[in-house]
Amino acid sequence: MNEENKEKIEEKDIALKIEHLSKSYKMFHRKKDRIIETIFPAVQRHGVFEAMHDFNLEVRRGEVLGILGKNGAGKSTLLKMITGVVTPTAGTIKANGKISSLLELGTAFNPELTGIENIYQHGQVMGLTNKEIKEKEQEIIDFADIGDHLHQPVKTYSSGMFARLAFACAINVDPDILIVDEVLSVGDMAFQLKCFKKFQQFKEKGKTILFVTHSITDVLRNCTRTIIIDSGRKIFDGGVKEGVEKYKKIIVGLDEKQSKEGILTDDELMKKNPNFKKEDNNKDSLWKTHFNENPNVIDYGNGDAEVIDYGVFDEDGNYISVVENDKKVVLKSKIMFKKDVKEPIFTMTVKDFKGLEMAGTNTLIEKIATGDFKKGDIVTVEFKQVINVAPGKYTLSFSCTHFNHRGELEVLNRKYDALLIEVLSMKDTVGLMRIDSDIKIEKVNGDLNEK
Repeated sequence: MNEENKEKIEEKDIALKIEHLSKSYKMFHRKKDRIIETIFPAVQRHGVFEAMHDFNLEVRRGEVLGILGKNGAGKSTLLKMITGVVTPTAGTIKANGKISSLLELGTAFNPELTGIENIYQHGQVMGLTNKEIKEKEQEIIDFADIGDHLHQPVKTYSSGMFARLAFACAINVDPDILIVDEVLSVGDMAFQLKCFKKFQQFKEKGKTILFVTHSITDVLRNCTRTIIIDSGRKIFDGGVKEGVEKYKKIIVGLDEKQSKEGILTDDELMKKNPNFKKEDNNKDSLWKTHFNENPNVIDYGNGDAEVIDYGVFDEDGNYISVVENDKKVVLKSKIMFKKDVKEPIFTMTVKDFKGLEMAGTNTLIEKIATGDFKKGDIVTVEFKQVINVAPGKYTLSFSCTHFNHRGELEVLNRKYDALLIEVLSMKDTVGLMRIDSDIKIEKVNGDLNEK
């Protein structure tokens, strides 16, 4: 095979090719600056925000590309340019095949039309003929499963019904390239299951999928390759496991700019924590600055002690904000005593985003004698365990309490919902907890009535 034919075959195998893509937005400090520049084009009154900068990407047919990055990194901007919603400032995008996007569900819907009428309108927007839509109509209806509401105006739908119909329309156009942006968890659990099964069918058919999500679990399960975007630039392109590990470090601020000990620079710490003082930057403090702190932390108590720091670590002492629910982690808190306290109780709690307490323990439950502490003492408390809750996002709480001389429980200090973490799992779970069962299957032959 000569080089020319080889190049043609390789080009044919490419589903998406992006070269030197950039997107800039004009930023005006005042409304009148925009008016002045409109009237007098030669007068420059704007700054420039680069949402995407010299971005290059090549995706082959059949790849499932996971796109990771923090909020504001440029992920959605990239997808909108690929789908033609946003026009690039510079660069080229070449797509081989039909693109279907699940960016903002229902953007092609007319709220005044019925569900069935919107199925046809959406199909026409996607470039299908009425005959092609008719062939897919029943499949869409069955997938959405909203009953007689299909013949009612969409404006009367609940948000769940709207999402179900929109997803059903978008997923059933048989595209060559499917673009998914954080929409695979619409509706109830049964509908979510259908969504993921459909997603799996696309993978099995060798479709090309671009998958943007904050769920590391979904990336590990579904993707064949990962890229990471930061400030409009691609900073990683490679294997899924390597990409996820790098992204986990980025989440907690452990990138190449930091020292080997993982301590942020003074300027970085001051940006993350307005109360930070430079003299406080040492290896024994400010764990919490490496994590996604909750700005609405619930903080109360009588002030006899204070939970001054907290964090999540692996068994080697590395910061982690993404927890695998089959591996041991270490939850640490640091408490400063402002009065003498006898036998304090140290606690930790895991709650979901609705406030439901999923799991927790304390030194009293674990029958740990903590001892006596004097004013000015600082203690570090470690809870080492597996957090075997279902995959999802949770908060961590830390506190210090004790029983006073009357036998009454007093809260010295509680930091409720202090840290935000994500729990991931390499296998599916049913319900709220991960249960690892030893399952035995034995085939019994013959007549069960025989003695």
